[in-house]
Amino acid sequence: MAYRGSIKKTTIMKEEPEGHIRIRVAEPADVKYVYSILAEMEASAKARGTGIAKRSPQSLCQKIYEGKAVIALAENGDWAGFSYIEPWSNGEFVSNSGLIVNPVYRKGGVATAIKQEIFELSRRKYPRAKIFSITTGAAVLKLNHKFGFQPVTYTEITRDERFWDQCRNCVNHSVLESQGKQRCLCTAMMYIPAYSQAVPAFSQAACAI
Repeated sequence: MAYRGSIKKTTIMKEEPEGHIRIRVAEPADVKYVYSILAEMEASAKARGTGIAKRSPQSLCQKIYEGKAVIALAENGDWAGFSYIEPWSNGEFVSNSGLIVNPVYRKGGVATAIKQEIFELSRRKYPRAKIFSITTGAAVLKLNHKFGFQPVTYTEITRDERFWDQCRNCVNHSVLESQGKQRCLCTAMMYIPAYSQAVPAFSQAACAI
C-alpha cells in the first residue's frame, strides 16, 4: 500500500487491502464522512466495553475546517481512518484524539500511518506544545509509546475545564468525578518536545485499531 501526503512516508502495511490508501490533512469536502466516522467511534467503544467522550458532528466538522484533522481515504472513496488535534491551555498542550480505523481496513497499518501524520501535524502547528492522549485502548497505548509518549498522571496534562467537560458523556464519568479528576480508567500519555526532536518512522505496523 502506498501512502501519499505532504510528508514522505514509509510503506508499512503487513497485508495490503484492495487499492491504495491516502493519508492527508482533511479538507472541507471530507465533512461528508463525519457521521460515518462518529458512528464507528461509538460502535468501537461499545464493542470494547469502554467509555468514550461524546463528540458532536459540528465539533468534527470544525476540526476539518480548521485543518486540525487527518483522514485516510481508500481508492474506492471509502474513509479508512481518522484522527484530530485540539489545543488546550492557550497552546501549552495539544491533544491527539479520536483515532479510529474503518473495520474494513484494520490490521493493515492504517492506524500507525494516521498516528504518524497526526503527530507531525501537531508538531507543525504547535511545535512547543506538550502532546497528550488519554485512552483505554491497548493499540493506541502501544502507538503512543512508539512515538515517544510517556505515561503521566492526570495532574500533568491540561487542567482546561473544556477538556474535562468532554468526559461528561462517557460511561466512566462517575469514576473520574469520584477521584477528583486525578485518575480514571483511561491512561494518560504525553510527548514533551524536549525528549526528542526527531519524528519517528516505522517500517512495520505495530497494531491497528
